[in-house]
Amino acid sequence: MYAVSNTVFTPEKLSLWVEISKASFMPMLEGALYHTIPLTLISFVFGLILATGTALARLSNSSLLRWIARAYVSIIRGTPLLVQLFIIFYGLPSVGVTIDPFPAAIIGFSLSVGAYASEIIRASILSIPKGQWEAAYTIGMTYRQALQRIILPQAGRVSVPPLSNTFISLVKDTSLASLILVTEMFRKAQEIASMNYEFLIVYSLAGLIYWIICFVLSIVQQRLEKRMERYVS
Repeated sequence: MYAVSNTVFTPEKLSLWVEISKASFMPMLEGALYHTIPLTLISFVFGLILATGTALARLSNSSLLRWIARAYVSIIRGTPLLVQLFIIFYGLPSVGVTIDPFPAAIIGFSLSVGAYASEIIRASILSIPKGQWEAAYTIGMTYRQALQRIILPQAGRVSVPPLSNTFISLVKDTSLASLILVTEMFRKAQEIASMNYEFLIVYSLAGLIYWIICFVLSIVQQRLEKRMERYVS
C-alpha cells in the first residue's frame, strides 16, 4: 500500500496552491475563450457540413460517391485523432504544404467530426419511415424538396442527442491541439506548470474548467432536447 505523508499538505503548501490557482485561472480561461471555444465551434460547424454531405453520399445511388464516403469514414474512424493532427501539421510540410497551428487544428477536428457525425446523420435519415418519402413524392415533390422540407427536419430532431454528445466530446478533444502548438486552454496549463512545477494543482484546475464547460453544455443539451420534443406525441 502507498502512504501519503502529512507533510505534503502543510498550511504553507495549501496556501501556495491557492495562490497558484488564482494566478493560473485567468490565463487558462483566456485560452478557453480565445482558442478552445472558437476552435470547438468552428470545427463543429465545418464538420457538420461535411457530415451531412458524407451521409447523403453514403445514401446516394452513385456507387462512386458511396465508395468515396465509405473510404473517408473508414480512414478517419480507423486512425487516432492525434495521428491525423500530426500528419496535417508536421507531415504536410514535407511535401511543401505548411499550415498554421490553428487552421491545422480546425482541419483535423472538422475531418474527425465529419466522419463520426456522418454516421449519426445517416442513421437519423434512415430512421424516417419510407412512407414520408412516398407521401412527398405523391404531392409532386422532387428528391431534393422532399429531403429539405420533410426528411432532414425530422432527422435533425432525431440526431440532436448524439450530435450534442459529439460536440461535448469535441470540447475535450481540443486539448490535443496543444501538441501542435495551439495556445488553447490545456497549452496554457502546460506552460504554467512548466514554470512552477505544480503539475497536480494546475492540471486539476484545467480539468475543473473543462468540466464546468461540459456541464453547462449538458444543461443546454437537455433543454434543447425538451424543446425539440415539445411537439412530438
